[in-house]
Amino acid sequence: MSKVLTEFQATQPLDSQEKLLWRSLQWAFFLIGLTLFLTLVFFPEIGVVAFWDVLIPVAPLLFLLSTGFWRNVCPLSAVAMLPHHLKFSKRKRISQKWQGRLALGSVLLLFIIVPARHLVLNNDGVATAIVLAALGATAFFGGVFFDVKSAWCTGLCPVHPVEKLYGQKVGFTTKNAHCGACHNCVMPCPDSSPRFAEQKTQERNLQSVATTLLTGGLPGFIWGWFHVPDCRSGGDLRECAMAFGLPWATLAITLVAYVLLRKLLPKSQEALLTNIFAAASISCYYWYRIPSLFGYGLFPQDGLLVDLTQALPLWSIMAAQVAAVAFFGWWLVLRSPEPSVWTMRPPFEIKKK
Repeated sequence: MSKVLTEFQATQPLDSQEKLLWRSLQWAFFLIGLTLFLTLVFFPEIGVVAFWDVLIPVAPLLFLLSTGFWRNVCPLSAVAMLPHHLKFSKRKRISQKWQGRLALGSVLLLFIIVPARHLVLNNDGVATAIVLAALGATAFFGGVFFDVKSAWCTGLCPVHPVEKLYGQKVGFTTKNAHCGACHNCVMPCPDSSPRFAEQKTQERNLQSVATTLLTGGLPGFIWGWFHVPDCRSGGDLRECAMAFGLPWATLAITLVAYVLLRKLLPKSQEALLTNIFAAASISCYYWYRIPSLFGYGLFPQDGLLVDLTQALPLWSIMAAQVAAVAFFGWWLVLRSPEPSVWTMRPPFEIKKK
């Protein structure tokens, strides 16, 4: 960790103009999130399309290009940081053991919520809103009791493991718009440690299990998820078994492959292996997501944004799929940028005696 801190010295806190810009962006994204939440409740048919077919498909690409920007403007991050900014957080420290438990919990939460989309969430705006409200409440109360980002943003948030996997070679680094000073709430800090997902030596116990589960299992999980149709009849036992069983089964297959390859390959190739599996995950996602947005999916009505089957030839969709796979392979596997951080670390907190 000391090497990281010497190579990436702290930057100055946001100046007044930067603070105004970031606060404006944070308020804008928070209002967009609130509007989307209310739309899910009062106009559910529009809300589910806006949330699941507009916002969510953009998220992986944003994590890839600039994880730090998203973490600065994420509405749930703003909710989690509210107690800290308003100075009523109890700021309890989370032990390394609990950091591991939260890390594993975040991965398991991801692998539970996503299959539930097929059963309920993809077609039920109110149910989606309830899940978002529950996540928001968890984020808020995590911020009430625990220090800065430790409980939610770098802990239980189910999106955070995906940020770590896809955000290994970000293209753009920003200043940290939430942390005016570094409080050492978690070590190492994912926001200011280069290629955080590659730092296997600093992971312990459950954190290592969580990283292995996410890295190795995600490609299979995504493939299996896209081969399950949405349920529009309430969901019986068979449909529940299909919605959860197939993604989990294919998750197990790629997880076993990842673990075996990691054992067979020399330690020096572990980072490359992680990059390959990360590229496989995001490539698989967009390979199936791009056609489903425009009516060419395996199940044409699932994940449909706008039906362009009469306007776009099939070859154009296939060309977009191939281009996406080539781009992600280049970005995550072939490209060798200098180690970079999501956000620049602010100066350490000066504790008053």
